[in-house]
Amino acid sequence: MLGLADLLVASGIGATLTLAHEESLLLAMASVPVGLVTAKLLGLYDVDHRAIRHLTVDEAPALAAWSAITAAVTILLTPGSLEVGQYVLLLLAATVAVFTLRATARWIWRLTTPAERTLVVGEGGPAIAIARKIELFDDMHLELDRTEHPDALDGGSELDIDRALMGIDRVVLAWSNAAPRFIEHLLTHCRRLEVKMSVISPFRGQARPAGKLSHVADLPVLEYNTWDVPRSTMALKRVVDVLGAGFALALLSPVFAVAAIAIKLDDRGPIFYRQIRAGRRGKPFTMMKFRSMTGDAEARLADLLAINHLDAPVFKFRSDPRVTRVGRFLRRFSIDELPQLVNVLRGDMSLVGPRPEEIALVERYESEHKFRFVVRPGLTGPMQVLGRGELNFDERLAVDMDYLETLSVTRDMRLIALTVPAVFRGKGAY
Repeated sequence: MLGLADLLVASGIGATLTLAHEESLLLAMASVPVGLVTAKLLGLYDVDHRAIRHLTVDEAPALAAWSAITAAVTILLTPGSLEVGQYVLLLLAATVAVFTLRATARWIWRLTTPAERTLVVGEGGPAIAIARKIELFDDMHLELDRTEHPDALDGGSELDIDRALMGIDRVVLAWSNAAPRFIEHLLTHCRRLEVKMSVISPFRGQARPAGKLSHVADLPVLEYNTWDVPRSTMALKRVVDVLGAGFALALLSPVFAVAAIAIKLDDRGPIFYRQIRAGRRGKPFTMMKFRSMTGDAEARLADLLAINHLDAPVFKFRSDPRVTRVGRFLRRFSIDELPQLVNVLRGDMSLVGPRPEEIALVERYESEHKFRFVVRPGLTGPMQVLGRGELNFDERLAVDMDYLETLSVTRDMRLIALTVPAVFRGKGAY
């Protein structure tokens, strides 16, 4: 299906060049084999089978490179067929088309193919965590078959292993105490039975490897990021924030107008809701939202919960009685968050970052939780695309730490792209 998507786009490139250079039909259609071979060389057909979760947005840089190489090679075969401006337009159109068609192919595949039956081997926190991820992320296309205690497989005979893996498509080892011998033992049987295998790292929280793995000969070494975000990254991030927020405000101005009218018609209170939140370095700022609750929402909060008695400094009501009818719609599609674009222009927030938290909850943070304030809070961020209100406090800290350890403008672009489908899925939006 991915090959067919690439073939369609490569054919489109060839057809475009043929129209511009009719006498070079055969040379222009060389874009088809060039495109398929280039995609293979870039690894665009192999990751889905191996990776436990792979999204089209993850391969966006490779797809841009694929478009450039395919178009460039074909143009070299048909010199003078396009001017520079036409080539740029062709490149942009090909990148958008191949991204869209590949995303569509994966969506159709998930609709028409049974989810992988998955056996989780482990106990405790890691096993619970991966079971949660399988539940939260439909795009992983996994179905949790069962969780097996490691003792049932550790040292088991070949017959025992065969019985445990019967009908299983993927094994996920989530056992912090797994010895290398056991991993090799299980991997041998998975290879024999052609069952996919993934291993959850025992390093979590601040001990996680942060995606940095180097080698000294055959010795793997985990590298930790213990320094501040580079100033050049922060400066570039700010430029993207200003340009992106300004463009979004202009583009979404009709949505602002409709939302404001709907709020007024539904409830005679103010259109906007303002609340003090913790910003960068914990500095308070006034955050703006479209009002989605009744006017007395703050006063009624004490009747619903006692913040000082919370098990963790986080709360979210699935069915908040203070939310208005229009407010439920605004929240469902995150329209209530759009006025924060003004906060982004002001410099209080960024387009992407950890969510701004209420002061009363921040006062309950332990010192190890305050790493979230290294950067400006975000309009969207890892929490919004990885579960939103479904995430508990530890999960929120974990995804924020992962974001900060690997912060880059490219990562921000990826999270912005993932925000759109997350909004329409609506999981955790309440």
